[in-house]
Amino acid sequence: MTAHETVEAAVAVILREDGRVLLGQRPEGKLWAGWWEFPGGKIEDGESPFHALQRELHEELGIEAVEAYPWLTRTFAYPERTVKLRFFTVRRWSGEPHGREQQQLSWQSPSAVNVDPLLPANAPVMEALRLPPVYGITNLQEMGEQRFFNTLEVALDQGLRLIQVREKHLDPVALEAFTRRVVDMAHPCGARVLLNGEETMARKVGADGVHLSAARLIALTVKPEGLMCAASCHHAEELARAAVLGLDFVLLSPVQRTLSHPEAEPLGWPGFNAMLNEYPLPVYALGGLHAADMVSAWKHGAHGIAMQRAVWSVV
Repeated sequence: MTAHETVEAAVAVILREDGRVLLGQRPEGKLWAGWWEFPGGKIEDGESPFHALQRELHEELGIEAVEAYPWLTRTFAYPERTVKLRFFTVRRWSGEPHGREQQQLSWQSPSAVNVDPLLPANAPVMEALRLPPVYGITNLQEMGEQRFFNTLEVALDQGLRLIQVREKHLDPVALEAFTRRVVDMAHPCGARVLLNGEETMARKVGADGVHLSAARLIALTVKPEGLMCAASCHHAEELARAAVLGLDFVLLSPVQRTLSHPEAEPLGWPGFNAMLNEYPLPVYALGGLHAADMVSAWKHGAHGIAMQRAVWSVV
């Protein structure tokens, strides 16, 4: 095999309820022996990625996936070959994982991996796994200040860990004050805040990143340094631009009709899924969704769901 050939592999991100993922150490006799990786292996001729996943899980770990969803597709060039990795999240399985190839196994937190070294292709995947399943979008204009901040406190207590400040009606002074207050409430809970606004203001108020409109995404030439960066996408050109820039994640909308953009034609879940074919970045589904839609989102390739109204229905 030459370095120019591409090997396709099915890869399992086996997720426990506590958020830890299973890694295995490549045994002696294999390329990159001693390095840690997600379980998986080569997709054989005539085999679907899902069937390859099930076969590899049985051969490597002695388990069978009961609940597995397509997630990211990432390509990485090693010196000896290029690999196209088709990742699945495995959320339920039968059997107890054990190293059938004499490999060491370890359950790891994506935010605090303590095994080393990790295969280079898998390092950015750990960053993606730090993203929670729900992305909350502020709704100050409809809710009013007191109700919004009361609800934000409850949502943070219940586990909300990623927030976009999106308040187009506020002038810069008011937006800065509002964002500071959101950041001050979110950070002690371990939640991250992205500002839908200027990079300068995001840095000034201590936000974790910026969220770009589709227009700002297309105009962007380089990802801001030292900040998380996400973007709103609605079609293939925008998705492709976000991937080229190496953004942290994107929103894809609208999945269903929404109150804020009733004129926009919804993608529907089949259309949403089709646009994510071999996509490398985590994608949140947006548009008329509720918490009960999470499994549908996973089934169609989403990392999770974003909500502007339903996420604040906690009180």
